[in-house]
Amino acid sequence: MTKRIGNKHEAQHRGVEERLDIRRTNIAREAVKQATARAKYRNQVKNQPSISA
Repeated sequence: MTKRIGNKHEAQHRGVEERLDIRRTNIAREAVKQATARAKYRNQVKNQPSISA
């Protein structure tokens, strides 16, 4: 969000709906990352080197 319009940042000119949409997409993207990370380590025996598939 470094793009500027005059004196203000672009984010200050965004509407409420657009900000909510960006927030939702960020949350969804983070959830996907967490799900893949959890799946990677699920059912793994403790203190064992990870199995590279």
